[in-house]
Amino acid sequence: MRILLVLAHPLPESFAASVARTAREALERSGHTVDLLDLYAEDFDPRLSRAERGGYFDVPYDSSAVAGIVARLKAADGLVLVFPQWWFNFPAILKGFIDRVFAPGVAFSHDAAGGRIVPQLTNIKLLYALTTTGSPWWLVHLYMGNPVRRLLKRGIAAFCARRVSFRMLSLHDMDRTTEAKRLAHLERVRKALAAV
Repeated sequence: MRILLVLAHPLPESFAASVARTAREALERSGHTVDLLDLYAEDFDPRLSRAERGGYFDVPYDSSAVAGIVARLKAADGLVLVFPQWWFNFPAILKGFIDRVFAPGVAFSHDAAGGRIVPQLTNIKLLYALTTTGSPWWLVHLYMGNPVRRLLKRGIAAFCARRVSFRMLSLHDMDRTTEAKRLAHLERVRKALAAV
């Protein structure tokens, strides 16, 4: 498989970068091709432009401003997102990636009858999210209802790629975690990606 591995963290020495390296190594060891898209290193602009939003319902939609990344997404069989959760949500750069790249004619099309959208990322067979959160498990799941998982699985995956294999691996309580727990999480990531 060809995997687009998207890293969304500004610090190259971050734990998220370690997770991305672990995922890449595990995938490549299993014979997969990995295309690393480090959003910060590639200076991705997350801002949806006036022209992009103004032409959202144009057919065809003009995605030329992100054509290179769109081509990488369309060439992929799988998508692995690596990011921290900040304020129970995506980092702004990852949200901008989704807003600008998961656009009409790329990730979905508008039903001519109106109302619903039709998935277009039929090439994507798996969507994995490898994430951390500063909050403990109970706060993310019981109090907040795990919003990032819901957005990814029920929203993006369901509306853009039918029958996609979805999995989310999270390290909770990151702000107070130990080295042993971080290493155990990296091993969990390695095993999960080696099984792809």
